[in-house]
Amino acid sequence: MTPDAVLFDMDGTLVDSDAVVERVWRAWAREHDVDEDLVLATMPGRPAADTVRELRPDLDAEAHGRAQLAKEYVDLDGVVAAPGAHDLLDALARAGVPWAVVTSADTRLAELRLGAAGITAPLLVTRDLLTHGKPHPEGYLRAAEDLGVDPTRCLVVEDTATGAAAGKAAGARVAGLKGIDADLPITSLTDLLELTR
Repeated sequence: MTPDAVLFDMDGTLVDSDAVVERVWRAWAREHDVDEDLVLATMPGRPAADTVRELRPDLDAEAHGRAQLAKEYVDLDGVVAAPGAHDLLDALARAGVPWAVVTSADTRLAELRLGAAGITAPLLVTRDLLTHGKPHPEGYLRAAEDLGVDPTRCLVVEDTATGAAAGKAAGARVAGLKGIDADLPITSLTDLLELTR
C-alpha cells in the first residue's frame, strides 16, 4: 500500500529527545524513591501526570506532571531530529504525500522539541487538543480527518507499543521502530525513505 498520508509520533520517532526525557525522569524517580528503570518503562507515550498517577498514586499527579513538563520545556540539550527524518520529510514533500505529527506531548513542548530538531509540522495534533490519549485512536483519527484522508489509508510511524496500539485502533498500518510489534518493522526512518524510492 502506498499511504495517502503518514502520521508520525514525535518523541523517539521524528525527534530524538531520549536523553532529556531520561534525565528528567531519572531525577524524579530518585527524588520520589521509585525504581528508575520502572519509571523509564512506564512513561513512554503517556502524559507525565499519568506516569506519576500509576507509579505514585499518593502524590498529586497533576502537580507533579506539570513540574516534570516545566523541566522539559527548558531542557532541550541533545534534542535533535532522528536520523533520516529530514530526508524522509523532504521525500514525502516531493512525492506530495501529506504528513502530520500526533504526540502525547502538549503543544508547547511539541513546538519546542520540533523547533530544536529543525522540523516544522504541517499539522500538529497534541494531547491538549484531545480528550483521550494513546492507546486511544483519537489523535490519529483526528489527524487523518484534518488531512482529509481515510485513516485506513494512512501509515502511522511509532516507537512505543502504546502508540502502535493507537495506530492500529485507528485502522492504519503501523511502521514500528525499536522492535515494537507492527505491520512494518523498521530499524530507522531511513528504512521508510528507501521504501519511498
